[in-house]
Amino acid sequence: MSDYERIAQAISFITTRVKDQPTLEDIAAHLHMSPYHFQRLFGQWAGVTPKRFLQALTLERAKQLLRESKPLLEISDSLGLSSGSRLYDHFVHLEAVTPGEYKKGGAGLTIEHAIHDTPFGKAFVATTSRGICKFAFLDYSNIDTIESELSDKWPHAVFRENHQDTRAIIETMFGQEPKRDRPLSLHVSGTNFQVSVWKALLEIPPGTVTSYTQVASRIGRPRAARAVGTAIGANPVAFLIPCHRVIQQSGKLGGYHWGETRMHAIHAWESARYD
Repeated sequence: MSDYERIAQAISFITTRVKDQPTLEDIAAHLHMSPYHFQRLFGQWAGVTPKRFLQALTLERAKQLLRESKPLLEISDSLGLSSGSRLYDHFVHLEAVTPGEYKKGGAGLTIEHAIHDTPFGKAFVATTSRGICKFAFLDYSNIDTIESELSDKWPHAVFRENHQDTRAIIETMFGQEPKRDRPLSLHVSGTNFQVSVWKALLEIPPGTVTSYTQVASRIGRPRAARAVGTAIGANPVAFLIPCHRVIQQSGKLGGYHWGETRMHAIHAWESARYD
């Protein structure tokens, strides 16, 4: 069993018993580990104690984050960025596929891909010369299905397995220190509406959350919260396009494509890195 699988079990145990406020001993016993070794493992993985993580899971905390969150445009302006700038454009850059490129079906395009371990389980990553075109956690998607989807979208592209170059992407995404001097580019295909939603997600700071309604307002479509949710669900690059930072207005997580346990895990991990 991987460390993430152990931590996932712990998170599932904690999230179903938040009202009971389980102790360190309770959680460790559930995993058949000593309290000392469990706390050490949890701290190494998440950078926070189980007690602090338990506090982060409460519905009231999620509601407070929503109350504290400002409109995304206001956040950008407070940091001295123009309205046309994206808050994290200096280390994640999104480039949409042009209609001409899409029509060619990937002719002349080489897509390199591989499967790697991440702090949140195994993941599939694929990249073109212009950026990451696919990132998906595997326990919710069959690898054959992912590869088939890519082949259908880019029928004339050349697919090549490349563990070395794609590993560099994983290390940049999940390394101990965020490498903001090494920009990651995304090369994605979507409708104009989808791309506008994905760009808005890139403006949400790590360790914070926003709601579907707030995202809809940010892109100038305040009544399109449901459509925003659909666009978020079609996100081709998990984690880097941070759909995990969008929650329901009530404060509940819900609806995360890669599972609520993983969403909790990512929130705790980001909180430890960016607090």
